[in-house]
Amino acid sequence: MSTSPRRLDRIDIGILSQLQQNARITNADLARSVNLSPTPCFNRVRALEKLGLIKQQVTLLNPEPLGLRINVFIQVSLEKQVEDALLRFEQAIAERPEVMECYLMTGDADYLLRVVMPDMQTLERFIVDHLTKIPGISNIRSSFALKQVRYKTALPLPASGLTLADPDDVATDWR
Repeated sequence: MSTSPRRLDRIDIGILSQLQQNARITNADLARSVNLSPTPCFNRVRALEKLGLIKQQVTLLNPEPLGLRINVFIQVSLEKQVEDALLRFEQAIAERPEVMECYLMTGDADYLLRVVMPDMQTLERFIVDHLTKIPGISNIRSSFALKQVRYKTALPLPASGLTLADPDDVATDWR
């Protein structure tokens, strides 16, 4: 059974855009920024949350002052890309706090990880004590980020609107 499509208007897009930039913005300031009064703005935010468009609100920390100076991309290849091996790897990786991102990939490697570390010794311990102990891994290749050229968390949003049909079928108007 499919649900009827929901059209997000310019105000909804504005709310989402503002919240991506500052999740701590007050409802009054958010309402002012999208030319609404506070109650309708609050109601729209709740509706956007119910639609599943607002996944969570977080605080982004600066890794440098926390001593996390090394940003490493690790390509992992498995011996076999079978469901049990994939699940075993993903469960093991989900337990590691230093793994910031993990993607199942096409191409040369099966997974791409982004990990943050304070130093090379910690990276070595992660690889030797944790990564190599996961059954089914055939190859591990690491690349170090020399400089972060761009990092953002805000998703690109269309300017005029967006029609939501279901999570697997989203039509956009990207003008």
